[in-house]
Amino acid sequence: MAPAKKRNVIAAKTPEQSGKRAKIDLNTKVENVLESRKNANDVFDILEILESRKEKDVVNAVNACSKLFCTLLEKKELFLGKLPKEEDASSGGLSAEEKYRMFMRHRYNSCVEMLLEQLNHELHCVKESALCCLMKFAAGEGEHPLEDLDWNEHFSFPRELIQAVVDRLLSKTTDNSLLISRFQEFLEMEDVRYYVMGSIRDNVGKVMDKNKGALLPVYQNNVFTLMSNVSVPSEESELTNFMIKQEDKHEDWKATKLNEHKRTFEKMWLGFLKYKLPSNMYKKILVILHDSILPNMSKPTLMIDFLTAAYEVGGAISLLALNGLFVLIHQHNLDYPDFYKKLYNLLEPSVFHVKYRARFFHLANLFLSSSHLPVYLVAAFAKRLARLALTAPPTALLLVLPFIFNLIRRHPSCRILVHKPSTEDESVEDPYLMDEEDPAQCRALESSLWEIKTLQKHYHPDVAKSAVSINTPLSKQEQDISEVLDMTTYELMEKDLKKSRTKSVPLEFEIATQLLNGGGDVLGQHFCLE
Repeated sequence: MAPAKKRNVIAAKTPEQSGKRAKIDLNTKVENVLESRKNANDVFDILEILESRKEKDVVNAVNACSKLFCTLLEKKELFLGKLPKEEDASSGGLSAEEKYRMFMRHRYNSCVEMLLEQLNHELHCVKESALCCLMKFAAGEGEHPLEDLDWNEHFSFPRELIQAVVDRLLSKTTDNSLLISRFQEFLEMEDVRYYVMGSIRDNVGKVMDKNKGALLPVYQNNVFTLMSNVSVPSEESELTNFMIKQEDKHEDWKATKLNEHKRTFEKMWLGFLKYKLPSNMYKKILVILHDSILPNMSKPTLMIDFLTAAYEVGGAISLLALNGLFVLIHQHNLDYPDFYKKLYNLLEPSVFHVKYRARFFHLANLFLSSSHLPVYLVAAFAKRLARLALTAPPTALLLVLPFIFNLIRRHPSCRILVHKPSTEDESVEDPYLMDEEDPAQCRALESSLWEIKTLQKHYHPDVAKSAVSINTPLSKQEQDISEVLDMTTYELMEKDLKKSRTKSVPLEFEIATQLLNGGGDVLGQHFCLE
């Protein structure tokens, strides 16, 4: 019988050993290319591995490309200026030095294109490696420019490379939220942030015009995610962190001017908001508008059209638009006709159940805090809230009742709603018109707050106790509603459960020791058991 063949253990390699071997080969090839120009063709092997299907091989190839081309940029061994076609490099009249520089510049451009394609890879680690490598190239190009730039305006900054990175981040088919969160680290650099804002504006205009303003949910979500990560410093003295240090005329560079940052930030947002957006995105924008967008704009009043349009939509979107409108009215003297009429119509049963209830009542309290508002308007708000209170949950009632009482405190003329004189021929029906949209025509002053009297018999003791306070003269000191703005049903129940129980009341009595013999033996004197 023939002897069994021995297994070739030496030839067998585990995946880890293969990965280490590939990494060693890549590092060797990079060193060979940098040591001698005779090994320049080894760059093709590195770029070939960059297209591998194996995750580790691609990441190793990205790191190798980063080391190779960053070193070539520092040594200024890449062709400078407008790059001729690769076929023209073989023509006569060019030195070996120039041919080599042109050859490596073409390989560099190919590497950049391949890295940009890797930003669409299905694995996040590959995307992240490619992104970091591209930003290293951007820093290298900034310090050692490859193109002749407009030095008076943009200085030595790789605008085209940043634009290409932004174009890939703003994918129309893939949600890049995770990759954009990694890109946020680079947005902390003043010059990167300045040119990224301009790139976003150009990309949005190009993509949305090409699609004729149609909704692109994935794309628009990527744009919003990237823009919401952009924040502009409040003082020009804070503009100190730059990726590229400009040696000449640094003070004349637009990226060092806070006004230019705000102007570019403003154009970016206005360019995005002028197109139709998904309804859920309106809510996301309005949530951050008052504290993350308006303060960073050079002219916040340019948001008037967007905010008024959102305010007219109705529902939760209108509630959220109140924050931005409050900033414009309070700080920028916005004159909004029929503002209180619209605010009055936002008072619907659903307002007690929406996610943004606390924010709405906080702002409504601010808008109705002026003592110069007409009596009919305040009375209309008080009456409408009282009517809605009849079907409101206890958590909302503990907010609404103090809210109404505060309105009465601010406007003593509204006390007629509480102390309404009655006549014999008075109709039993309530004259208040709940369906009337105009607070001036709802006849609130002809009615009374009988709803609060009804709530005095509410099943929840805290609500009944709060409603009973209307029976006595209200104090001049307003009630603080901030503590009950965010109260939930769970918190209310926990509060009830933690209430201290009433202690047992001691009573004087004699304990019976036998049947019909107790309480001073009175029963034993008159009754007996036989």
